Amino acid sequence: MRLTTITRAVVCVAAALLVSAVAFAQTEGGSSSPARFDGKWLTKLTCPPKGNTEGYTLQFDSVIENSNYRGERGTAGEGGYLLVEGKIAKDGSAKLEANGIVASRKYARGPLAHKGEEYSYKVKAQFQDTEGTGTRDEGLGIVGRACKFDFVKQ
Repeated sequence: MRLTTITRAVVCVAAALLVSAVAFAQTEGGSSSPARFDGKWLTKLTCPPKGNTEGYTLQFDSVIENSNYRGERGTAGEGGYLLVEGKIAKDGSAKLEANGIVASRKYARGPLAHKGEEYSYKVKAQFQDTEGTGTRDEGLGIVGRACKFDFVKQ
């Protein structure tokens, strides 16, 4: 069977487009290429003492999948529970949301911060390839406090 010159040209162009599409999918964020920060991370949260409120440090495992950060400590619905989640931009910047339940009044600030009460705050973070840092939104100056996050890729 003989192929005409035009038919050969069409077949060559189609093959080139197919090879280019496969290469693009593998190098430009196709499903076979993990996002830059994806993997298991260790998160450390440090809140200093302020006034009559004691300071504390928490460490918990977290994971980044498809540039989505998720760190969880404790049991959902119980005192001491903390969930931190958010999307990480390509440049490593992130605005995370923390939601938790107060475990003990001695570690919580504010007149309404009692054991079993829910709380939330924002975290501004910056990730690099294997580490990152973040700061808690201090909220109201009287009741808020500066807490620091450190992230280390495992």
